[in-house]
Amino acid sequence: QVQLVESGGGLVQAGGSLRLSCAASGNIFSINAMAWYRQAPGKQRELVASITSGGSTNSAASVKGRFTISRDNAKNTVYLQMNSLKPEDTAVYYCNAEISSIIRPQRVYWGQGTQVIVSS
Repeated sequence: QVQLVESGGGLVQAGGSLRLSCAASGNIFSINAMAWYRQAPGKQRELVASITSGGSTNSAASVKGRFTISRDNAKNTVYLQMNSLKPEDTAVYYCNAEISSIIRPQRVYWGQGTQVIVSS
């Protein structure tokens, strides 16, 4: 059974930084792309940043230059370093990964979400 567990969310003042982590565990055979999404109250879930198994990254225009996605393949973990945070970054952040397990072909898994609140 595969699961993703996020950590690192919290309350921070505008201009501050947070680092989110998401660790995948279970009967993992391989992990392809990993990504971070966020959902603010009353809004749709949106892609924040993604990273391939080879390390190529992509990020939303709203976070370019402020957020950095990275991964540690040995630890099956993806990170999101968030700097220069703004109140509009307030949301629940979810990690997402394309995982092949020992008993199941590749599918997308989601974490439970971690709350980020940026105060002005």
